[in-house]
Amino acid sequence: MMFREWSDTLKALTVTLRNVGRPKVTEPLIWKKDRVHPERYRQTLALTDDENGELACIGCGSCEKICPSQIIRVGSPEKKESPKTGKKRAYPTTFVIDLNACMFCEMCVQVCPTDAITMVAQHQPAAFEREDLVLTLDKLVANRALGAKSWASSSRLKEMQDPERGKAPKEPEGDAAKGGVK
Repeated sequence: MMFREWSDTLKALTVTLRNVGRPKVTEPLIWKKDRVHPERYRQTLALTDDENGELACIGCGSCEKICPSQIIRVGSPEKKESPKTGKKRAYPTTFVIDLNACMFCEMCVQVCPTDAITMVAQHQPAAFEREDLVLTLDKLVANRALGAKSWASSSRLKEMQDPERGKAPKEPEGDAAKGGVK
């Protein structure tokens, strides 16, 4: 009985000694070396600006309605005069996303009619408090500074689904186009 215990210990020790000088095969730690992320990597959400430099969100609530986790809350929009264009337009009063339960399914990005919400492909620092994972309107606007947007936007996804949508209609060819029939 005693011999069996010693032989098991010696076997474990030989395995350990065999692997001591072996090269490491693990991934480098994120704070020691940048990882290369795939093209479609997405980490967090951000709200974008429109062509006039204003918040593109109009508070329609499409993202709130389609979210399978029901983590998006959009306050009812207020119509205000735009300081840049002078026209009246809708602005959301509040916009809150709770990343504690977000699946990163990108459905909110797909339904946004103004391409206001987008995924950011840059790694976001870890959060130590649950409140840090609740993105308010100010945090979503600040997330634009994290880096490049992810590959998807509502209009780009629609174009991928129906490539003919973005093209001009074709002119009919031949005599039928001129109104003549043979």
